[in-house]
Amino acid sequence: MKKITQNQLLALKDKSEKITCLTAYDASFASQIDAAGVEVILVGDSLGMVVQGRDNTLPVSMDDMLYHTKIVARAVKRAMLIADMPFMSYTSPTLALENAGRLIKEAGAYMVKLEGGEEQVETVELLSKYKIPVCAHLGLQPQSINKLGAYKVQGRNEKAAGKMFEDALALEEAGADLLVLECIPKQLAAKISKYLKIPTIGIGAGSECDGQVLVLYDLIGISLGRIPKFAKNYLENSGSIQEALKLYASEVKAGKFPLAEHSFD
Repeated sequence: MKKITQNQLLALKDKSEKITCLTAYDASFASQIDAAGVEVILVGDSLGMVVQGRDNTLPVSMDDMLYHTKIVARAVKRAMLIADMPFMSYTSPTLALENAGRLIKEAGAYMVKLEGGEEQVETVELLSKYKIPVCAHLGLQPQSINKLGAYKVQGRNEKAAGKMFEDALALEEAGADLLVLECIPKQLAAKISKYLKIPTIGIGAGSECDGQVLVLYDLIGISLGRIPKFAKNYLENSGSIQEALKLYASEVKAGKFPLAEHSFD
């Protein structure tokens, strides 16, 4: 099986075919997700909450991300593998280059993901200069939870929406290859997705994004605490985890997920 590449994701966007993405943190689940035909696997720093049982993603270290990315990479044959840059691992462009290089070279990631808008433009430019693919992340940024005060929808007023749109354009211009949009109004996500040439991956951002991502443990209903509004338990009506994964992928492709109930106005 040939690996999914950035060019293939761009082709899916051009054809208006939805991109599917799920998180994975170990080899067994990664193998199941890969076999289900999901195009992108994200080793998310969400592992801090769903695997380590922490209150947020902030304590996740580079060693954590290297370890989990390595074990996921061993099982993935086809999907594109993206690894999160953990909190404080990209406070300068040079530090980001060092840590991103480790995730690519040592751990086997294809792409790295980092949070932030205009302030990350210089970092994205440097990573792109050294041929490291980058997934940017706007909207609700979990690594900013102490500043935000709560996990809540972003970009609801005109000023914030305008800033996010401009940030998206600036990140694409800097060389970002993908953009995750988390917990933003579906109309704003649709506008950003329409104007960008690179694919957008939504989570709580409506159905007009070019693709969708969910935390695996939300999809199978085993996350600690409350399941987010934008998630759906696919194991409830499936006979196995593999069936649940395939159902998720098919519903994203068919435009049956997310629905209005999983989105924000």
